[in-house]
Amino acid sequence: MRKNSIKNTRINKEVMRALAEIIRTEIKDPRLDPLTSVMSVEVAPDLKTCKVEVSVYGDEEHQQDTLKALRSASGYIRMLLAKKVDLRNTPELTFHMDNSTQYGIEMMHKIDEVMEEQRARAALRGDIEDADSADEDADDVEDDADAEEE
Repeated sequence: MRKNSIKNTRINKEVMRALAEIIRTEIKDPRLDPLTSVMSVEVAPDLKTCKVEVSVYGDEEHQQDTLKALRSASGYIRMLLAKKVDLRNTPELTFHMDNSTQYGIEMMHKIDEVMEEQRARAALRGDIEDADSADEDADDVEDDADAEEE
């Protein structure tokens, strides 16, 4: 089975769905943050290993605690996964932190800061029209981003 085959894609989606449910409902570790999301799953074509990327809303301490909790419970999670998903082999799970959401939030804050600086410079120069056009440009960018999400 190839890495990007239709069968492998289906397996990845099913394993991701099952892992999200297991983490949300079955794991009772107090270190596990309640806002933990399974962002992606990559099952090897031979079904021996599985790389799981999780995202945790919170600070670095919450992220590290959640990662430790998932790694310590990986055997139990694997057993539950074997019961939920019928595969020839149940893959060995390795958990990794996915920081793409945090990176996106940081980029949005930086964009907002730059836009605010442009508005302030335009206001200092007395270019009210430039400040208004900067606001309109920012609104257009936000509208485009909203349209892409839908």
